[in-house]
Amino acid sequence: MIINFEPFSNFSPESRVWIYQASRYFSETEFTEATKALAAFTNSWLSHGDRVKGTFMVMPEGFIILAADNNVTQVGGCSTDSSVRVIKELDARFELGLFDRQLLAFLIEKQAVRIPLSQLPVMIEEKQVLHDTPYFNNMVQTLAELKSDWLVPAAKSWLSKKFQAVENPVT
Repeated sequence: MIINFEPFSNFSPESRVWIYQASRYFSETEFTEATKALAAFTNSWLSHGDRVKGTFMVMPEGFIILAADNNVTQVGGCSTDSSVRVIKELDARFELGLFDRQLLAFLIEKQAVRIPLSQLPVMIEEKQVLHDTPYFNNMVQTLAELKSDWLVPAAKSWLSKKFQAVENPVT
């Protein structure tokens, strides 16, 4: 899986990003419709009447990344809410699971693999998820963090506690 950050090339490192992870890869129709909806949205995105410098990336692997350059226009609550509405509409239309925070994504054999949080201890125990298995850390908040910390070794994320619990169980 190749991650190309080209859509964000003229955005400041402090740009705010939001990552939405689907429960599966996008179909061709879903990819096309999400691209159209987000293009229309970002082309008319406003914050307190000012145009937001925004862009997005739809990845076939089931990720949507939305960005707003806060160095141009500060994005407030209402403008953030408007972006969430667009994502919710796509989620409802295609049943994408974009708001399921219990579904984790890992890069395994060059594929974005989803694992329910409840299954992670078993996956760790069975060595299907290792300390160095790349994890999609969808909690990053800036473009700089996206580029450096979106795909990190699982044990270097908040999941480190899950590894400790499996490897050092309290008796």
